[in-house]
Amino acid sequence: MADVMDGAEPFSADGGPHGVLVLHGFTGNPHSVRPLAEAFADAGFAVELPRLPGHGTSIDDMLITTWADWSGEAEAAYQRLAARCDRVVVAGLSMGGTLTLWVAAEHPEVAGIICINALIEDPGPMREAIAELVESGMEVMDGIGSDIADPDSVEIAYPGTPLRPLQTLIAAGDELRPRLGDITCPALVMTSPQDHVVTPSNSDVLAASVGGPVERVSLDRSYHVATLDYDRDLIAKEAVAFAQRVTG
Repeated sequence: MADVMDGAEPFSADGGPHGVLVLHGFTGNPHSVRPLAEAFADAGFAVELPRLPGHGTSIDDMLITTWADWSGEAEAAYQRLAARCDRVVVAGLSMGGTLTLWVAAEHPEVAGIICINALIEDPGPMREAIAELVESGMEVMDGIGSDIADPDSVEIAYPGTPLRPLQTLIAAGDELRPRLGDITCPALVMTSPQDHVVTPSNSDVLAASVGGPVERVSLDRSYHVATLDYDRDLIAKEAVAFAQRVTG
């Protein structure tokens, strides 16, 4: 395995009695959501921000990973928090939002979820297009990282998108969508209307499908990686306030 990129290291913070699990996106790494994780830590929460397998090193490392690897690491990080906290909130960006929903479906005791430009909608024709690329022998297509409006902010992400791992993410969404109604904890759904990676309609599907109360925040000044964009302070403020409310 290649060395971890500078800035892509996992993050953990003591605190409590409540905790927050923070999850990054596909081809990204902890760098993209570290400001949010640090905001939770500054507010007194215990925090776990894992580096998902295959991420933050070399794209070659990611080619051999799947949803099972990423969800397994999310589960392990959740268990680390739950072992030392009374209540746990889960927050995620993009695929991290998909993982957030998965953790909440697996653990009804989760106090609340925060999904930022989460991926959950059926990709439709894109599914067939990706399958055709894989069948043609292509393993990596153009990258999706650093979709940010702020020209002074750059996400540390892979320059390419591994196709076979992406197929496992799409398949995981197929299994997860029917379970959304079982998620009854409060949800904070944040959406960038100008998202060039995950269409904003994903947030509409999420908000309409989960079984618990939903609050929504529009990130009007940001693109996909909103946690590093112009609305990063708004995200931190709203997310911390939400976590404080749902943990009582």
